[in-house]
Amino acid sequence: MTTTAVPETTIPTAVPATVVLDEAVPARAAWSAVVRRGQFLTVTDLHGNQAVDCLLYDAHDTAVRYSAADTLQASGSVFVSTGTVLMSNEHTPLMTVVADDCGRHDTIAGACSKESNTLRYGHHTWSQHACVENFLAEGARHGLGKRDLVSNLNWYMNVPVEADGTLGIVDGLSAPGLRVVLRAEADVLVLVSNCPQVNNPCNGFDPTPVRMTVTERTGATEPAATTEDGPR
Repeated sequence: MTTTAVPETTIPTAVPATVVLDEAVPARAAWSAVVRRGQFLTVTDLHGNQAVDCLLYDAHDTAVRYSAADTLQASGSVFVSTGTVLMSNEHTPLMTVVADDCGRHDTIAGACSKESNTLRYGHHTWSQHACVENFLAEGARHGLGKRDLVSNLNWYMNVPVEADGTLGIVDGLSAPGLRVVLRAEADVLVLVSNCPQVNNPCNGFDPTPVRMTVTERTGATEPAATTEDGPR
């Protein structure tokens, strides 16, 4: 297990917590873990301006997985931030964003792939590693394949949406040490691709490590309560 010192941020400490898992994910690498109901996942942008592509699945039934469409419909916003409930394709809550240093995150731009790199940036990029390849390699460890990949979350990626509906990938809003904290509303398998993209500004053209920390309430006996429409 690798740990990395992180500066203090503005996120308040809600309750005393026990660290269950604390790992640094190298630049361009993949990561996965099961976050149990009631536990918290903190994603820390160690160096700033690093996109972190993320997929969520019900740990007991991976046919139930993150749905960008259900999440946007439930939240009424094209951006993800504090209070957003990350919904499944069954319109059930998977995780809730309980704290966010950055302000907003993307869930409409998808993940980079060899195919999209070639289309956007030219055939010379075909050999470059991409998020889809990370998801496929890490997902295979959990019995997931290409058909299980859906439109994902992009923590810290800045994708403004203009009045006419156009969007772009521009310089990030993040900074070193900023964090986003998620509470699991079910047992959730989390897949992460620490984005290797170097052809647009989503990583400042220089991918860097991030930190993934799972904590739980110290002495807690009951996980966070949920209803059919989301957390209480």
